[in-house]
Amino acid sequence: MTQDARDQEHATAPLPETQDDHSHVGNEDLAAAFLRDTEVVEEALEDGKKIRRKGIYLLPNLFTTSALFSGFFAVVAGINGEFTSAAVAIFIAMVLDGLDGRVARMTNTQSAFGAEYDSLADMISFGMAPALVAFTWILQDIGKTGWVVAFLYVACAALRLARFNVQIGSTDKKWFIGLPSPSAAAVVAASVWTFHSFDADAFGFKLLMLVVVAAAGILMVSNIRYYSFKDLDFKKPVPFVVLLAVVLGFVMISVEPSVMLLLLFGAYVLSGPVYAVMRKARPKS
Repeated sequence: MTQDARDQEHATAPLPETQDDHSHVGNEDLAAAFLRDTEVVEEALEDGKKIRRKGIYLLPNLFTTSALFSGFFAVVAGINGEFTSAAVAIFIAMVLDGLDGRVARMTNTQSAFGAEYDSLADMISFGMAPALVAFTWILQDIGKTGWVVAFLYVACAALRLARFNVQIGSTDKKWFIGLPSPSAAAVVAASVWTFHSFDADAFGFKLLMLVVVAAAGILMVSNIRYYSFKDLDFKKPVPFVVLLAVVLGFVMISVEPSVMLLLLFGAYVLSGPVYAVMRKARPKS
């Protein structure tokens, strides 16, 4: 074989595979396997046909994740003794929780995964967080009764969310059956925020918080109906005085946020029992 022939054979011969090449292929296989094994697959109805859909919608789940983060932050802030920040974080979680569902409906990105994720996030933000914040602030001073009442609230929040999930589509959308968990969390958070701002640590305030937390938990699993505001049409024109009332409401809240939020959500919590009493007192036709 001549030198030219040997050179040509060497040039056309396949290059030996190196360890880096095998590692690169192996990493691609591992990445593909990980993505395949962790992919979310759910059944959905589109045009009357049942299809299998892969992946999740990012936008509404970002709001849900933000609400979950706010709830977790409230727990950490409460443990660190920053009770005002903890209460504010719970209210921020409420706002974000109200946005994720609306964003999903506006962008047509509803999914079963999103609904389940939202429910689990609500359990942290409106179940665990308010109870732990109230416990670390004042309920722990009452001893065993304090943590029992805090657990009662958490258990009722879990039962409330589970009942709500199985009743979707079978109840009147105009009403909630039982106090919604965000409203229960709001009245507990507003109470902590208000009383802590005034350094209210007397035994009477401890008993008051005990009653507030226990009542909020029991109302969540009650059959008392609460107005849902879902039948309000914000696209229709309203009288000018309505906008003026909204502006005045923001002004009043900004003057003393903790007190005004406590009064606002306290009134909503009481509206259920008051309406129930009025219905029973109303003469039957």
